[in-house]
Amino acid sequence: MSRFVKSSLLSSTTDSALYPSPDVSYGRPYYESCAKHVKDTFHASRIYIIASKSLARNTDKVDKLIQALGKDNVVGLRKGTTPHTPWSEILSIVAGCREAKADCVVTLGAGSTTDGAKLVVLVNIPSDVKWPTVPLITIPTSLSGGEYFSLAGGTDDSTNHKQGLLHSGMGSKLIILDPELCLTTPEYHWLSTGIRSVDHCVEALCCLTATPASDEKAEKGLRLLVPSLLKCKTDPGDTLARHKCQIAVNYAMNTVRAGIPMGGSHAIGHQLGPLGVPHGITSCIMCPAVMKWNIRHGTSNAEIARRQDKVKGILWSEPEVAKTLKGAGLSEGSADLGDLLDAIILNVSPDLIPGLSKRALDDFWAPTNPVPLLKAEQVRDILEMVA
Repeated sequence: MSRFVKSSLLSSTTDSALYPSPDVSYGRPYYESCAKHVKDTFHASRIYIIASKSLARNTDKVDKLIQALGKDNVVGLRKGTTPHTPWSEILSIVAGCREAKADCVVTLGAGSTTDGAKLVVLVNIPSDVKWPTVPLITIPTSLSGGEYFSLAGGTDDSTNHKQGLLHSGMGSKLIILDPELCLTTPEYHWLSTGIRSVDHCVEALCCLTATPASDEKAEKGLRLLVPSLLKCKTDPGDTLARHKCQIAVNYAMNTVRAGIPMGGSHAIGHQLGPLGVPHGITSCIMCPAVMKWNIRHGTSNAEIARRQDKVKGILWSEPEVAKTLKGAGLSEGSADLGDLLDAIILNVSPDLIPGLSKRALDDFWAPTNPVPLLKAEQVRDILEMVA
């Protein structure tokens, strides 16, 4: 059954005037939904598509979208963006949109495609206005969740430093969910970006300034996401499990949209990305290590342990999750939160650690870690845990 959920109906803990929730559509093929909303909701006729390179080259998914929209209505097609969004590419796409006089941008793909499009919409603001005028429709094929928030990061081509930009007008106006489409997503990418959303939930639940409302959303997301990811691992063709993962991402991102700050996993992960570590894998690396470091160095604040214990309790209370944890040799009484989250360990070259340690301190979520990351040696300690 097709469903269109207005942003005003999406439960949110944030000020919708500052960070408006996007509308969400699901229950019908992505190309049908997109064509309907381009015409009936946004009244657009000059669409610029930013699509995943692999989808464009290896599948007919982009062709189906163009056919549904009408070839004459598609004024530009960008096939692929580089992970972590180099500024040179953003400026190139903006120039293409302006030349084509695009009145709607549509993305088909994963995290970097979405991030790039948000920056394009922001940079493309006319000089005589203060708000983006071109609506953004996102059709995600991963679970990283960036489409739900008006935050995007661009990478300086010369320094590899990734800088986040926040503007309430640059986010998606409509998100289209289609689990059938996501069957094309490689398993490692689907699962690792799912861990990215797990990271959103975990750092929100561990945040010392979290609220009861944000805790509720993060817990719902975690309870829905982890068992569904396990089902996707067992049966990649389970579209119901994929749909539940997609719905869980909205809960996970609700906390970020509400202004609940993330912590060290996100701060350090943002700087791993420009070095070639994909979206999702950064969370697989950093989230377990940061949780272990926080519990070790946060003994003076009992709330840190209490919040980590809450997350552990949530995970152990889900039968399929508990079965998996026990199968990995973990016991509820002795395993810490880092053990439970230790999905992937990817070695970080020791010679990169000093530079990473300094750049991570510039991230806006470094000081909001439960144990604030204020010194390079703190970040170095965490990185050495995964080196």
